[in-house]
Amino acid sequence: MNIVLVEPEIPQNTGNIARTCAATGAKLHLIKPLGFVLDDKHLKRAGLDYWNLMEYTVYENMQDFLERNPGANMYFLSTKAPRDYTKASYRRDDYLVFGKETKGLDEQLLCDNYNRCLRIPMREEARSLNLSNSVAIVLYEALRQLSFEGLADKGQLHHLPTPPEKEWADYV
Repeated sequence: MNIVLVEPEIPQNTGNIARTCAATGAKLHLIKPLGFVLDDKHLKRAGLDYWNLMEYTVYENMQDFLERNPGANMYFLSTKAPRDYTKASYRRDDYLVFGKETKGLDEQLLCDNYNRCLRIPMREEARSLNLSNSVAIVLYEALRQLSFEGLADKGQLHHLPTPPEKEWADYV
């Protein structure tokens, strides 16, 4: 999967998203202008030591991004979108495009791609969700649809000498 941030403004959000990309194997695409420099201490702190585990590319502007990713299957996330993000059928190399924290995606971009626009349902009184939370919600739905391919399917307790005798299904 590919996560695209158009003009992100808050380093902590981008750092959290970078960490999510590292944990899932998603590629991160950052479209300038950025509201921070990539060596910002808040960005690095939020991403912890995960930056070496992920791929990211920086683009000069949206045109640069589009030219360097021709034919990409993109979904545009916006509170103004007509369709719930769970209604899309995601594919392994899709691009999930998110706008800047204060304004979202450009309205003309949304109009030009209206049938590819998705939203996360929420109360009408709420303006929006945090960007890093939104990325995680939609990315994990896409990964769920792809059966979490390439991701660990179980954890490991380090102090448990032998696996429990009961299966998980016995507990629910």
